[in-house]
Amino acid sequence: RWQKVLYERQPFPDNYVDQRFLEELRKNVHARRYRYRAVVFQSGAVVQQLCSVCVFVVTWWYMDAGMLSPQGLFGAALVSSLLGYVLFDAVDGGAGRRESGRTRWADLKSTLVFAAFTYGFSPVLKTLTESISTDTIYAMSALMLLGHLIFFDYGANAAIVSSTLSLNMAIFASVCLASRLPRALHAFVMVTFAMQIFALWPMLQKKLKARTPRCYVGVTVLFALAALAGLATVSSVGAVLFASLLLAISCLCPYCLIRLQLLKDNIHGPWDEAEIKEDLSRFLM
Repeated sequence: RWQKVLYERQPFPDNYVDQRFLEELRKNVHARRYRYRAVVFQSGAVVQQLCSVCVFVVTWWYMDAGMLSPQGLFGAALVSSLLGYVLFDAVDGGAGRRESGRTRWADLKSTLVFAAFTYGFSPVLKTLTESISTDTIYAMSALMLLGHLIFFDYGANAAIVSSTLSLNMAIFASVCLASRLPRALHAFVMVTFAMQIFALWPMLQKKLKARTPRCYVGVTVLFALAALAGLATVSSVGAVLFASLLLAISCLCPYCLIRLQLLKDNIHGPWDEAEIKEDLSRFLM
């Protein structure tokens, strides 16, 4: 009788197996079962980040066309930041702040230092890329915003995720676009707005998603509608295409993922690599 051992000679070829070999066959042992509603909920992070990029680009277009004053944008961003700051603490009752040990006075000092530093260097930001052609600036900005979307932390544990790189690419794109605005004040407001929408807004999103899922869904829908409304004032065709993209990401892609799970056919059996589950620490003493 054939035995599955290597230390004995047997009257069988080296590649011989009998019918018992497939008795240990297992399929899709570690396969995950997804629910459509859960996948749609998780896709909200991608939708929100796409809308953030859309809102930023539309805002820049309005400022470049002279239809939005820097004072108006700065005032609206300041009010929304204060409301978001209060909401950030109200969601968990200040538990996260107490755990981190960071005070409101420290937050205020960091804000003032950033605003003063950015305002002082806004003339430099305005003239930093004067020697570069406008077409090159637009191409670089588009590439940086695309990289921001690729490397952004959507909650997946993957090697490609890098929050620092994603934020730096978004800020670099904002500096490039701000250099094409009329005045240094425009550049200051644009970079400040970029920091709010690319750094502070995702933090509030994650807090809402973890603490109040229903509120997170409502905010996602309202933010998407606002982005579509703003884009529609610039280009109706672009708004239709962007709406199609959001629907594909939030509805069609989750459906395709669940359907493709039915076709998964991963096999496991005695041919897999051996897994040592015994505690071997005593041999290392």
